[in-house]
Amino acid sequence: MNRYPSLPYIAPFAVFIGFLAIHSVLPLPDLADQIVRLTVVAAVLIFVSRPVLDFRVRQLAATVAIGVGVFVLWILPDLLSPSYRQFWLFANPVTGSARSTLSDAARGDTLVLALRTARAVLIVPIVEELFWRAWMMRWIIRPDFQKVPLGTYAAASFWIVAALFASEHGPYWDVGLMAGIVYNWWMIRTKSLGDLILAHAITNGLLCAYVIAAGKWEYWL
Repeated sequence: MNRYPSLPYIAPFAVFIGFLAIHSVLPLPDLADQIVRLTVVAAVLIFVSRPVLDFRVRQLAATVAIGVGVFVLWILPDLLSPSYRQFWLFANPVTGSARSTLSDAARGDTLVLALRTARAVLIVPIVEELFWRAWMMRWIIRPDFQKVPLGTYAAASFWIVAALFASEHGPYWDVGLMAGIVYNWWMIRTKSLGDLILAHAITNGLLCAYVIAAGKWEYWL
């Protein structure tokens, strides 16, 4: 790992994105898809990323509030204007459209929903926070990123990461941008990977609960 210090931060994200690309051309049955994605990415985190993981939380109450706040930001535009996401800025060949990849049958399958939720809450926050804020925010400042403390601020790294994080979320790029700004700011304030993972997990957990309870499947791309 010492020869490739970026690997523990990049590998889980690369595998995660790889599954998204593969799914579009070689879709698996819903249950198999959820099991494979969850277990493979979890294995990469355990065997490749474990040395750089840090789940210690420094500001519990504020971090929980950040997670809840980002969830509210995420769903607010669509609550205020139900047709908002149909505007061309959010439905076009570049961003795609807000349409779930989860089949109608899977939406009634408790095990599929549980695995999809587990991936969103337990895996995705670790994968994304390792890549975006523990690695890229530092690497943009200096390729020898290990010499850059977590949460170091530089305008270029802050805004580039926020913009790329937004682009990762397709038709939800606008709320993705807001979330990226908030998460970046919180990393600068706390300088803590654990706080960011927890905040992100709370956001995703609340969103999963909302998706299932309200039938808002379009949030699960």
